[in-house]
Amino acid sequence: MLACTLLDTEFKNEVASRPGGEKVKNCYLCGTCTAGCPVSSLYSEYNPRRFMRMILLGMKEEVLSSPEIWQCSQCHICVAHCPQDVRFADIVRVLRQMAVEEGYAPESMLKEIENIDIELRKQRISKVKELTIKVNAQKELNDQGDL
Repeated sequence: MLACTLLDTEFKNEVASRPGGEKVKNCYLCGTCTAGCPVSSLYSEYNPRRFMRMILLGMKEEVLSSPEIWQCSQCHICVAHCPQDVRFADIVRVLRQMAVEEGYAPESMLKEIENIDIELRKQRISKVKELTIKVNAQKELNDQGDL
């Protein structure tokens, strides 16, 4: 059970006042964001719906100090699926910035997360290229065998 003194009833308004957080109060906690989230499918502790509930309840300290706000891969699948156009991925960016501004995370964390995201995209592109070359080479061998 939560103690009401720990809740910041203005937290959702703070999030809503920032670019990217404007639609936070549209959320009715349907969970579509979580159902489509690739991070949630790999890491069950990561739950966008739970974060939205915590924001709406005013659990500012718990949200901004949570390591899970850094887990979002910014793929925007949650945004594409949300029936209320809440734009959870954008809200995560707002939460990260607020976490830095309020001393829950160092400024360097934002840049390091961005670098991790860029590196992962590069690795994916490289691995897909390697796979494509391998598949095409195998196809050529198979085609030569058919001659």
